[in-house]
Amino acid sequence: MTSKIPTTVITGFLGAGKTTLVRHLLAHAKGKRIALIINEFGDIGVDKDVLAGCGDETCREEDMIELANGCICCTVADDFIPTMKAILARPDRPDHIVIETSGLALPQPLIRAFNWPEIKAEVTIDGVVTVADAAALSEGRFAANEEAVDAQRRLDEMLDHETPLGELFEDQMVAADMIVLNKTDLVDPAALEAVETELKKHMRPGTRIVRAANGHVDTLALLGLGMSTEDNLAGRESHHELEHDGEGHEHDDFDSFSLTIPSGPGRDQLLAAIADTIAAHDVLRLKGFAAIPGARARLAIQAVGPRVNAYFDRDWAEGETRETRLVVIGESPLARETIEANLKKIAEAA
Repeated sequence: MTSKIPTTVITGFLGAGKTTLVRHLLAHAKGKRIALIINEFGDIGVDKDVLAGCGDETCREEDMIELANGCICCTVADDFIPTMKAILARPDRPDHIVIETSGLALPQPLIRAFNWPEIKAEVTIDGVVTVADAAALSEGRFAANEEAVDAQRRLDEMLDHETPLGELFEDQMVAADMIVLNKTDLVDPAALEAVETELKKHMRPGTRIVRAANGHVDTLALLGLGMSTEDNLAGRESHHELEHDGEGHEHDDFDSFSLTIPSGPGRDQLLAAIADTIAAHDVLRLKGFAAIPGARARLAIQAVGPRVNAYFDRDWAEGETRETRLVVIGESPLARETIEANLKKIAEAA
């Protein structure tokens, strides 16, 4: 009998570094043939483009399947099950499957889906890996308002769990078999210890924390956990499941939209405009690619809270439209018209 294909589910809050972790994993797959399912919140496939730009043989286009504009935990029957069945029907079946969920996904419904008869017979969850942003946590990014943030800093507490963001974060923690605490290089040792102490309050017994910077975690630590998570559901229930007897969840507390602006502003001018817009409208996450005048490569942009990171990831392809494409994510309602106007104004003034 053919052994089950192990699957790693990588989840985590918006901007924690899931895509960076997966990119590093693919580049250091040590010969494993990995199939990747990417689930994004929004209608621009930014994460897939980032991964496809890694230039490694494990980043083959045919091994990347994107489920865009629909949270995987809400579309299990319609999207996830057919996708898994298609992977299993391939003559060259992968050695391992990696699923990168959107930052808004609850892992619990996805974990339960591995008990569907057509999936359970051939696939098992090797482990659920939750990525957490050490820098954001140390700054109190999940507080409900500025007063709560100030109180948090004074009292050295991390989360306001009355907000949807706090509950979502807790749900992703409790589902984990391993927690990758990313961006530890941005946090001093005392603050890092405080973050880990708080995290442990929301972890199931036996869950391991692995510290990381830039998403660099040894492949041997991520793959081969052998947890069979689908057979071990007790203690992983989400807040919503506990309150509503296992019913699903909604994303009404979050807004997401994409925008396209022509090439125009220089790198520093664009990044400054993005930082100002995030600060003015409390944007949680912004990601995308920018066309910078005079640059032959596209600029990848990843912003989480007030931090905006950017790097040139690959040259523009021949015939590829050189334009700036961004996805903006925040708590509902987002001031879409104002945000779009602010960013497009920079392009028009360039």
